[in-house]
Amino acid sequence: MSLALFDLDNTLLSDDSDHLWGEYLCHIGVVDVASYKAANDYFYAAYKAGTLDIMEFLAFSLQPLATHPLAQLQEWREEFIEHYIKPVILPKGVDLIEKHRAAGDSLMIITATNRFVTERIAELLNIPHLLATEPEMRNGAYTGKVSGTPCFQQGKVTRLEAWLQEQGMTLQNSCFYSDSHNDLPLMKKVARATAVDPDDTLRQYALQHGWPLISLRD
Repeated sequence: MSLALFDLDNTLLSDDSDHLWGEYLCHIGVVDVASYKAANDYFYAAYKAGTLDIMEFLAFSLQPLATHPLAQLQEWREEFIEHYIKPVILPKGVDLIEKHRAAGDSLMIITATNRFVTERIAELLNIPHLLATEPEMRNGAYTGKVSGTPCFQQGKVTRLEAWLQEQGMTLQNSCFYSDSHNDLPLMKKVARATAVDPDDTLRQYALQHGWPLISLRD
């Protein structure tokens, strides 16, 4: 059985779910809109530039999870999925997932965005395995801190290698689809890396190394 790995944001989605969650929190007015939006945009720009301090970002992005009861967060998340995520799911991305499902491949989303935001998206896409940044929980509530290694850059490799060991699997015949140069550490590890609507840095690297470039956008 082959392992088909998919980045989520700007790969299967035409936008970034982490950034959109921040936009949603601003929209419903549960954060200080001006300061939160400015910080949200700043961190997103740093991510795209490859200069993101992941721990600084997580201290910012996970804090709202610690500020509100879990039931309220889950209610907001359903509204977020309906109005912010469903419109940005790429039909060609769904087709690609289904192609791998029909081939009998094991499907996984591997994303830096935290599990609270992404677990429902994985369910929506019927992808059984999800590796995401894990928000810490204690006594049924989020603490605002991260648990374990963030699933970002080299952290994706670390997290995936641990999962593979648990499953008794390897990266033989594996493939990985991503848009971002932040995923180069993992893309270099898999058997087949594909650049999907890539940023300029990833596009250049893919061309230099003969990786396929595809678009999932109309």
